Amino acid sequence: MNTSILLVDDHEIVRRGCRELLAHGDYHVTHEAASGEEAWRLFLSESPRVIVLDLSMDNMGGLEIVRRVHAHDTRTAVLVFTMHDDPTYATRALKAGAMGYITKTSPPESLLEGIEKVLKGSIYLSQDIAQAIALSELSIHDNPVKALSAREFEVFQLLVDGHSNPQIAQTLSLSHKSVSNYVLRIKHKLAADSIADLVRLAINQGLTKHNVVPDRRPSRSRSGRHPSSMA
Repeated sequence: MNTSILLVDDHEIVRRGCRELLAHGDYHVTHEAASGEEAWRLFLSESPRVIVLDLSMDNMGGLEIVRRVHAHDTRTAVLVFTMHDDPTYATRALKAGAMGYITKTSPPESLLEGIEKVLKGSIYLSQDIAQAIALSELSIHDNPVKALSAREFEVFQLLVDGHSNPQIAQTLSLSHKSVSNYVLRIKHKLAADSIADLVRLAINQGLTKHNVVPDRRPSRSRSGRHPSSMA
């Protein structure tokens, strides 16, 4: 089928599996990217009809790609293909402009069905994520992260995944002052006193790839002694 498809995932084995699966559906992957930055460059130069996109990548993540693509050209359909089965990610991706959301635990045919649907201009959700979104809307235990704006959520996600303020500024093309203001607002909305508190919240909500709170104590010197112990 003559449809230009950009496949974005930082794992070669995943891209290879997707290529083979899509070939069975008579789809051909025309371009591949292993990072958000590479995906953005290929989108601008090649204007693919469909982008099959992972969310979890270093530096420029999938949500930022979705937002940029949607703002630049709504004719390109973005289909998220990710390990994240938390409905928070799905709703954020759809609000950012994604046309579909499929978890990597879904049946293989879901990816083919998803591409067919988004090419027709329809929204497509894999069955598990559709059920998760429905249940989250009915839950009496509201997720506090829902209080964050789209941009605040992007900053929050990068923060809890270990990125510094300067790295976030570079990734999202923001000034350092803007990032600092976002961090302050995020802490206020989530009643957090520190980044460690944000990481704990993210772990509890299943919103980070980490499962331990990072140790942010001062590093030791090369001699192995703490700086304060040196005369």
